[in-house]
Amino acid sequence: MKSTEQLVTELLDREAIRDLPVRYCDFVWRGDVAGIVNLFTEDATFITKGREREAVVHGHMGLTKMYESAFGDMDPRPYIHNHVVDLKSSTHATGTCYVELRSMKRAMEWIGSGYYEDEYVKVGEKWKFASRRFVAIGLVPGRGQK
Repeated sequence: MKSTEQLVTELLDREAIRDLPVRYCDFVWRGDVAGIVNLFTEDATFITKGREREAVVHGHMGLTKMYESAFGDMDPRPYIHNHVVDLKSSTHATGTCYVELRSMKRAMEWIGSGYYEDEYVKVGEKWKFASRRFVAIGLVPGRGQK
């Protein structure tokens, strides 16, 4: 049986992890590239899997370039749903969350949906994304990732 302290620690960790995708969406909405990138570890990986290809970006410099390009292309507005978190240890977790995407440049038109498969690590006292893999499910052709 877990102690009260262990249970409280797990609850706090889960809440901090669940806060990552929420902050991610907030930063995307505000176009805050530095804020988004700061949610990731220095050596993080972001993978985008579309219908035709898979793109991989590594590290803060790669992430910065990717987000600056994405904001210029479609000005996305993500909505996160159904976040599932699995604590693997006191410093490692995995999770899945689902997303609907709309485009501000297209009067909030729906441009697709999908899900993120995430790996989280605790760096000091903060949880961060170690990797994010976006799997596109229903992107409208010509309006999202290929």
